[in-house]
Amino acid sequence: MITEAFSQEGRESKIKKYSTDFVVVGGGLAGVCAAISAARKGTKTILIQDRPVLGGNASSEVRLWALGATSHMGNNNRWSREGGLIDEIMVENLYRNREGNPIIFDTVLLEKVTNEPNIILLLNTAVNDVEKSDDHTIKSVKAFNSQNSTEYYIKAPLFCDASGDGIVGFKTGASFRIGAESKEEFGELFAPDEAYGQLLGHSMFFYSKESDKSVKYVAPSYALQDINDIPRHKLIRKNHKGCNFWWFEFGGRKDTIHETEEIKWELWKVIYGVWNYIKNSGEFEDVENLDLEWVANVPGKRESRRFDGLYMMKQQDVLGQEAFDDAIAFGGWALDLHPADGIYSELSGCTQWHSKGVYDIPYRSFVSKNINNLFLAGRIISASHVAFGSTRVMLTCGFGAQAVGTAAAMCTSEKVLPAQILEEGRIKTLQNQLNIDGQSICNVPIQSKSNLLNKATVEASSTLKLSQIETNGNWLPLDVSVAQLLPLKTNTKYSFKVTIKAQEATQLEVQLRTSELAYNYTPEVILEQKIISIEKGEQTIEFSFEATISESSYAFVTFMANEKLELQESDQLITGIMTAFNGVNKKVSNTGKQTPPDGIGVDAFEFWIPNRRPEGKNIALNIEPALEIYETSNLGNGYVRPWKGTNAWVADFNDTTPEVIINWEEAQNIEQIKLFFDTDYDHAMETVQYGHPEDIIPFCINTYKIYSAEGDLLFEKEGNYQTINTIVLEESINTKGLRIKLEHPSKSVPAALFEVFVA
Repeated sequence: MITEAFSQEGRESKIKKYSTDFVVVGGGLAGVCAAISAARKGTKTILIQDRPVLGGNASSEVRLWALGATSHMGNNNRWSREGGLIDEIMVENLYRNREGNPIIFDTVLLEKVTNEPNIILLLNTAVNDVEKSDDHTIKSVKAFNSQNSTEYYIKAPLFCDASGDGIVGFKTGASFRIGAESKEEFGELFAPDEAYGQLLGHSMFFYSKESDKSVKYVAPSYALQDINDIPRHKLIRKNHKGCNFWWFEFGGRKDTIHETEEIKWELWKVIYGVWNYIKNSGEFEDVENLDLEWVANVPGKRESRRFDGLYMMKQQDVLGQEAFDDAIAFGGWALDLHPADGIYSELSGCTQWHSKGVYDIPYRSFVSKNINNLFLAGRIISASHVAFGSTRVMLTCGFGAQAVGTAAAMCTSEKVLPAQILEEGRIKTLQNQLNIDGQSICNVPIQSKSNLLNKATVEASSTLKLSQIETNGNWLPLDVSVAQLLPLKTNTKYSFKVTIKAQEATQLEVQLRTSELAYNYTPEVILEQKIISIEKGEQTIEFSFEATISESSYAFVTFMANEKLELQESDQLITGIMTAFNGVNKKVSNTGKQTPPDGIGVDAFEFWIPNRRPEGKNIALNIEPALEIYETSNLGNGYVRPWKGTNAWVADFNDTTPEVIINWEEAQNIEQIKLFFDTDYDHAMETVQYGHPEDIIPFCINTYKIYSAEGDLLFEKEGNYQTINTIVLEESINTKGLRIKLEHPSKSVPAALFEVFVA
């Protein structure tokens, strides 16, 4: 028993003090990635999250699907899923949670953080003040946990604000912006004529389920009474749930920080009123057994403060694909802006304008302009309102934050401040470390000299020469134009054979297309087109192109739509090649072609997008000359995904025991080996609601063994599903060679490796 007498002076909360290397405030995907990345480099890190779970808008509290440059596979950004740590998280979630259960995703994030011995995680802990050692330097942050009634004082030389609303930056006095800049300020043609304070609002989701009996619903008194108050209410469907209602948005004309509780109540009003409409209006059939399963208690925030960094991204950087010397990540979501009135607007729920490809994000946008030891991460990074429309999405935020954590580790080890990463060649060191960790910065390969593999001769038991994509699949109706993406060599003429079936005599138009930029996948350049007469029935046709490409890159062998025709598909899946369709994906404002109005600085172009597995198969083709695109030289070229070429070694289908043989003239001291596998960077791994056709990507090698030149087994793995396997040897070895023995993922998928990194 505990008793305490009356205290006239009152009582103090329990106080706990920490001193650490790095403090990350905010436990969304950005904060999680910053903290883990720093911790894995040996930096003592404290992660402070004001909610009971991690993930922010991706958590079970909000349940928004996490996405980035792949944009639901609805744009032209092929093989663009974010790499490194955020890829590791997404692939892990796919393996455990292909159905998209948000509760399971919570556990994936919590496990990733708590498995790191260098991280102290403080959940339910809200930072509410900072202490500065001088005008431009943070000394400590103060936080309070209402669950354990404890105050925390946390001191560190480095801080990262990934809090969403920017509480640390705000309390330090760092400069920030809220609202939209005018056209005049940055020359952004998509910006308004005059600056204004209207924002993207908050959204809330709900889930419903089918019960085995009739379920009554009586709406609360605060529910929306008149569904006509929602101009777009005819878009409501009884079987929609969760993220399908992303457009249930409100608060763009309010203070999205200080009035967030009022915004939440308005969204509750909408949700319960909409459910009353679905259940009781008589407008919907077969709703008697529908039950309201879950309604969010926390709104998903889109926009509030954006802080000034050493560089502010703008529209031209996104749509113009500006190259930056200090690039540390890429983005690819559209410029996605929403009407300030949200659900009460008569306008479309969003306006999305896409770039022709992915774009660089510079390190400078993650470093505070005013506070010397403050990193920015997540949606508060330095970007204009228009550019923020793209950089704000969660996988892009997590991707950039991996660079923040890695930079924080460099700052700690070298005793420098964040801005000094830009000095004395440190940015190149940062970029290289990020790429070794899988970041895939655009046009920046892993430095050749950092990989011992490049001192060796590399051979393989076989190498696939692609002369045929086997004819063993279904028939593909040619009701939409389809293209086979193939990496072609410069100044080479190619011939093709394809099996086709016609309902009646007709004509087939085939085109050879490329992109204006060799690293894009927008096939706006038609090099050559042919019209081929087709007879009724099944037949094999052959055609050749006289045109050649001037730079080795991906080309589109394109079959234009003709509803009378079907193409033979193949069940073979091969790393670095795929089909794309001139298709539609309304979720990302894709109607087959982007047709912007004049004067807003946006390009018009066609969309060529993949179909999701189990569809989206390759077209059965014979190719002459054979494509020699899978050489062992790719294993050390520094690129770990398709980029202008396959960048992969692939074994021949008939090789029953594929292996890679590495030999050095002199013995090398080896401590670590990294293998970069193919987990299909084109597949968008939405975390909730979608569900996915497999838990292990079919391209990924599951089983392999690594031997030294002396025949000693160094490592073996069964059941692999991850993109990057890092093998840290218990003791370094001295050897003149390595042998990596692999198994094909399946009979239809040959063994493939992007990179072997040896250190």
